[in-house]
Amino acid sequence: MFFVVFACRNSESIPKEKPVARVQNKYLYPSDLRKVLSDNMAPADSETVVRDFIEKWVHRQLLLNKAEMNLSDDQKNVDSQIEDYRTSLLIFKYEQSLISQKLDTVVSDQEIEKYYNSNTRNFVLNDNLVKALFIQVPREAPEIYRLRSWYKSDDETNLARMEAYCYQYATKYDYFNDNWVYFSEIEKALPNKIYNPQNQLQYRKYFESQDSLYYYFLKIKEYQLTSMPAPLSFVKSDIKSIILNKRKIQLIKQVESNVYNDALNRGYFNIY
Repeated sequence: MFFVVFACRNSESIPKEKPVARVQNKYLYPSDLRKVLSDNMAPADSETVVRDFIEKWVHRQLLLNKAEMNLSDDQKNVDSQIEDYRTSLLIFKYEQSLISQKLDTVVSDQEIEKYYNSNTRNFVLNDNLVKALFIQVPREAPEIYRLRSWYKSDDETNLARMEAYCYQYATKYDYFNDNWVYFSEIEKALPNKIYNPQNQLQYRKYFESQDSLYYYFLKIKEYQLTSMPAPLSFVKSDIKSIILNKRKIQLIKQVESNVYNDALNRGYFNIY
């Protein structure tokens, strides 16, 4: 079977094909398989692709036969549904083509900030956010007392020492000073649950805990609590997507209006 398939790939014309599969009175021919093959495929890959295609074809034909036998004539009349699908698909492809050609995808920071200020209530947090420093270090690491001092410091020299220490000894060293992260994600790494985190974040800047294997150090730089508006930097990409989506909708509506008015002026349609 596969010899026939591969032979047909290199032949310009085949007087008469032998089928490679049959389901009742329907046949699958080598020429039907060309669309799933490419010239740069290795023979082993081609064989796998062909075998998979044939198996799927047989399964689909068997299911189609069952459907033809068991559905009523009304149920089998899908011409209108096919036409509706074709219409929707063509319109969708046309709209996507227009969007790729004409949509302005540049969104300024001013636009984002304006949208944020006008819709702050839509960006209320459902979890606490923090900018933080998190360190997990094995209990046997040397001079833990120095690390305990360094991670609390804002001095550049001490921070450099802390970083060098963490690169050498820490199991986990995450510096979230410039990026907002959900506090619940950091909590998952801690051995003990933090009760009433909203209250804790307001009154504590440093958290330390330990288990049988590790010491854990957490320093909170900034926080934003649940039910408060999310920081603009945290939702900036979401707002950009919203603005672009609104532009897409506006562009499509404008195109529909232009097409309608142009056809009306040219007398392309009548409503009786």
